[in-house]
Order: sequence, then structure tokens, then C-alpha cells
Amino acid sequence: MGAGLRFPVMTSLPTSHPDTAPLAPLVTRTVALSPADGTALLSLLPATSPHDTTSWVRRGEGLVGWGRAASVTAHGESRFALLESWWQSVAASAVVRDEVDLPGTGPVAFGAISYAADSPSGATLVVPSVVIGRRGDQWWVTTTTTPDALPPTVDPVVHDDVEAPGEVAFADGSLSPAEWAGAVAEAVTRIQRGDLDKVVLARDLDVRTAAPVDVRWLLSRLAESYESTWVFAVDGLVGATPEMLVRREKGLVTSRVLAGTIRRTGDDDHDLALAASLARSSKDLEEHEYAVRSVADALAPHCSSMNVPEAPFVLHLSNVMHLATDVAGVLTDATSSLALAASLHPSAAVCGTPTPVADALISELEHMDRGRYAGPVGWMDTSGDGEWGIALRSGAISAEDPQRMSLYAGCGIVAGSVPEAEVAESDAKLIPMRDALTATRP
Repeated sequence: MGAGLRFPVMTSLPTSHPDTAPLAPLVTRTVALSPADGTALLSLLPATSPHDTTSWVRRGEGLVGWGRAASVTAHGESRFALLESWWQSVAASAVVRDEVDLPGTGPVAFGAISYAADSPSGATLVVPSVVIGRRGDQWWVTTTTTPDALPPTVDPVVHDDVEAPGEVAFADGSLSPAEWAGAVAEAVTRIQRGDLDKVVLARDLDVRTAAPVDVRWLLSRLAESYESTWVFAVDGLVGATPEMLVRREKGLVTSRVLAGTIRRTGDDDHDLALAASLARSSKDLEEHEYAVRSVADALAPHCSSMNVPEAPFVLHLSNVMHLATDVAGVLTDATSSLALAASLHPSAAVCGTPTPVADALISELEHMDRGRYAGPVGWMDTSGDGEWGIALRSGAISAEDPQRMSLYAGCGIVAGSVPEAEVAESDAKLIPMRDALTATRP
């Protein structure tokens, strides 16, 4: 399993022809794998292009992949439907041998979808040439090729050639902190006069590194520091999200909603007091209620036996604490995980309420293209099962220059928001990616 292996790559399909399948069917085989005891899933990733490395890992379990057996990119309002149609065509024509038969085995597509329909970033599905998965004590490897190519032989080799990006320089993105605080103040004014209830405003940071960014470096550092998040990489988008937009597995649909945040101090007693204050904060509880309601309303047409807890719990992460609610339901139709994600996007947790008014205000005040930040990111198998998070605590590596990145963070703004406090909260949310970039080898 060396960096010298080459895998077939299929050209992305024209987005105007969603019913066009790849030129040849995919041939996929999944077999059990037995790596050495103590092997970390992320350590099995070889060196490859940042845009051909894929990851969806939490607490050492999940999926990693590399290479590109097939891919498609779509734009516009119909981008979700285009991806769904393409994947159905791929799945229908694929030749599959699956000796493990778990969610995430067989053909798997990783996806990253733009927040806005008009974003040049678009929405991409990638079928890696190799995927290694782990669930509990079960490991597997999936290889995907075309009929005229032999599948690669994959050994679970630990790669220790990961290098730090060297010196890192950060610069203001579209708005300086002071300018962004002004945007927050304007949003509060609009909310207080009754134009809308909530809006989520994001800001960006420009990053330059001395050496090309190795996605594996970022993934490993993020996984070490934020083990309760989903550490992801798809098509150059990389991050660690605490928010599960939707999971579909064997008929059960779940979603974790986060809204309402407070920064940790590192003092356990003080943080417990802060957590209690967060749980009582009318501003944060109001923001959280909007987000939970938007998710429950979107899932209700597809689910029965919906469980929506009356009160949130406090989720403790390394740098911040969030109000969190887990929503669950039983799927009553054949809607795929990707289609469920489409029905949920954009939720109040990343846009606001009412959605059309909040979305218009985002376009007016942010002065940037979010790209795939705050859009769905995750994976799906041919049964429609999969996991889609919200691309938070993340950055996008430039396709033209691997020594450039954009980092993103956002905050929910309601009537009681204070601009200076929101700047501090956004700084806290940028810490995971900033620290991962500047970390030294342990």
C-alpha cells in the first residue's frame, strides 16, 4: 500500500445530465481486514493529493479512503438531486462482492456540499479507490475499480511520513474582527426590529503555510484533541465537526443539534459553573430552540415515533461547550441519508429563522463565499444509509495552491447577542483548525 500505486479516475459527469452513469460499471469488493493491535485508522492513510484523501472518523472508528475511482460535481439548487441521481446510477450498475455486510461496506461515496446553491465550490461525491473501515473490533477494506483494471492489493501499513506544514501565517479574510462585529451589530438591529428571529453569521481566515498542507497531519491532530467530533476530509475540505446533521442506519434516523456556545476556561470547577449558566441562558436557549424546531420539522414528513427531548444537555468539548439535543425517528419511506440531509439544509443552526430572510441577510453581511463550510459533509452507501455532519470547525485547502487554506467559524445571532462576545466565540471556534495547523509533532 504505497504512495506509488495509481488508480483509475473517472471524469466528473456534466451536471446537466444527472441520469448519465460512469462510462463503465464499478467493480467493488469488500473483505475483512486484520491490522496489528493498536493500529489507528487514520495512520493507514498514504500520502496523496489533499483532494483525494477522505476521512470520516470518530473515537477511532469510521472510514478512511484514498484515490478516486469515480466522482461527480454539481451546482445550483438541484445539486442534491443531481448527486442522488448519479449515485443511484452508479449503485445500480456496480458489480459488488461484500463479504462483511455492515453499514459503510460495499461501494461508498463521500460527499461535501456547498452551503449556497450559487457557490462556485458546488457539491461533490467521491468514490475512493480504497476505503478502510472500522466498527468496534471489525475491520474491512473495500477496493473499487473498473472492469478492465485489477484491484490493488492493500496491506494495513502504518505510514509515518506525515509532515507538519511548517511556519503558518494567518490573515483576516473577507472582514476584519472589527468589521465582522459591525455586521453582528447590524444583524442584532434587524432582529430587534422584527425582521427575523435569528441569523448565523460566519467569518473566515486566510492561511499560508511554508510547506504544502498534508491532510493527514490535520486529521491526526484534530482526532487527538477532539475525539468526540467527527474528523472529516472530502475533496480538500477538512475539519472536526461536533454536529451530526443526520444519520440513517437500518431504518433509524438521528440528528444532533448544537446551538448555544460558551468558551471553556480549562478550570474544571469554573467550567461546570459556566455549563450551568449556559443551560439557563435565555439567549442561548432561544437560539437552540430555533435550531431544534427546524430539524424536527424537516424530519417529520419522513419519520414516525419522533423523539424530541424537552430540554437540551450541555456537550463538553476541549475548547467550548454547546447546548445539544439529539432528535430521533423511525424512517417511514425510502428517503436516502443524502436526501434527508437535503431536507435539513440549511438548518437554523447554520442559517437562521425564518430561513429565506436569514439567508438573504447572510449574503448581505458576510461579504464572502462560504464554499462548503456549513454545508453537509459525510458519506453514503448503496442502501442509502450513511452519516452527514455539518462542515463546522473546518478549512478548505486551495485546489490551485496546497500552501493556502481558508478557515471558517460562525455564531448564532439573536436579539440578545453582544458583538464583542460573538467575536470571542468565533475565535474559540477557530481554535481547533488553528491549533492543528501550528501543532508540533508529539
